[in-house]
Amino acid sequence: MISFATLSTQTDKITELSNVLAYLIHDRAICDTSVTWALFFEYVDNVQHHLDSEDRELYQNLLTHNDSKVCNTAKMFLSGSGEIKRVFSQYLRRWTKNRTLHIKDHEQFVKETAEMFELVLRRIEDEVEHLYPTVRAVNVGWAAAA
Repeated sequence: MISFATLSTQTDKITELSNVLAYLIHDRAICDTSVTWALFFEYVDNVQHHLDSEDRELYQNLLTHNDSKVCNTAKMFLSGSGEIKRVFSQYLRRWTKNRTLHIKDHEQFVKETAEMFELVLRRIEDEVEHLYPTVRAVNVGWAAAA
């Protein structure tokens, strides 16, 4: 099972990248640089990897647990993961092609990117407050390994 330390490192990196990118993309000239693009796609990769890691490593034990509250928590987060992936995919189709940004309306890009960052950061907050404590309660060894 993935360790809490690994999940924490992933969420810290996602948060850091979203904070830096939120600042960089406001300036159109900086937004169109290869440095910003590299950070943007690093962010994309980190978000996708984090969600995939949770899908693969956390939910199976929770979904088969005999406590309905635990099962419901897993179902809620798994469903949320699917929805975030769907929204994230639509966002990427709109603004990227072949790992490059294609921004025709800079103001709209900044607005939608801020919304995406907020969605992902709220998810991370919910994971820390609700999902990870549930995983710890069910998998006592997970807390020790973390």
